[in-house]
Amino acid sequence: MKQTVLSDRELSHFLFGACLFIFVMVVLGGMTRLTGSGLSMVEWRPVSGVLPPLTHEDWIVFFENYQRSPEYLKINKEMTLEGFKHIFWLEYIHRLWGRLIGLYFLLPLFLAWRKSFLRQTYLPFLLAIWILGGLQGCVGWLMVKSGLIDDPHVSPYALAVHFLLALLTYAMTFSAAIRLYPKKQGFPITLPALSWILGLFVLTSFYGALVAGHKAGLLYNTFPLMEGRWMPEEAWFYKPTLLNLFVNPVTVQWVHRLLAVTLVVSVSVMIKSNWSKSLTFFQRQGLLAAGFFVVVQMSVGIAALLYQVPTFLALLHQAGSLILFSSLLVIREASKSAATPGSVLPSSHSRKAPPAVER
Repeated sequence: MKQTVLSDRELSHFLFGACLFIFVMVVLGGMTRLTGSGLSMVEWRPVSGVLPPLTHEDWIVFFENYQRSPEYLKINKEMTLEGFKHIFWLEYIHRLWGRLIGLYFLLPLFLAWRKSFLRQTYLPFLLAIWILGGLQGCVGWLMVKSGLIDDPHVSPYALAVHFLLALLTYAMTFSAAIRLYPKKQGFPITLPALSWILGLFVLTSFYGALVAGHKAGLLYNTFPLMEGRWMPEEAWFYKPTLLNLFVNPVTVQWVHRLLAVTLVVSVSVMIKSNWSKSLTFFQRQGLLAAGFFVVVQMSVGIAALLYQVPTFLALLHQAGSLILFSSLLVIREASKSAATPGSVLPSSHSRKAPPAVER
């Protein structure tokens, strides 16, 4: 019996599917945070927690556990069982979706072990992504736990780490999918500004997460000035001064604004400097997408600020960050893979489907 090994194109499609799963997960995480649902489940049960409450008695148990939490005691004291169900379901779906992503990555690992559907060189990469996803779940629980002790709000720093881990997982998966996808070879140019721009994007995203964690978007809802000033006096309230960069909501918002404007300018300069050069198709399309989405992303961010962070605009802003990130990764991988066509995941040297394996 013959069994065909998955081609690079097929594995690329699988990884793009994983990116879609991660994208939805990030959006669900944003919805959970913005609707105040994130602290509704006060226990973390990775296996038994797959099943939701199925009977009225189950719901009573879950609700009683929640009633002992700081969020209920200090904020939601008047909440009924029906109100609890509304916030519970979103957090439950968020956690369930994380488990589905884990199963999605386990499937090819299992098939590779049982049926040799995958090249062995790909297994360490897929296993690393799966482990990173598990680490993401642990960080997510630590983030939730930070809001179950005394202050009914999650740690902004845990939230930022949680989001950066999501970006890392997405970047690894999306980049690998692009590398594996067959492309026409061209003569790429070097984009020296791209590494700077990717680093700037990550730093801007980190401060965006701090803005969300500190609820800093509810302050100074004007742009470009902050209530008539470029920098409020309160920005340097804490001592030592550098502490303000992380703990002061006013400073955090100011830094996020500054980084966002710098990112828009940097992407614009990169496009203007390279547009007339001999770009590959994917580089040119990536530059177009980056130029468009960086403007959209900043516009949505400004609108969210002016309207005091409505849920829809805040979600759109969070989703937009991944879309902009994707366009920057397309530019990077198009340059790398066209320059070195053999550089896919751990040393695959052919774009053709591999021969059948005898079974």
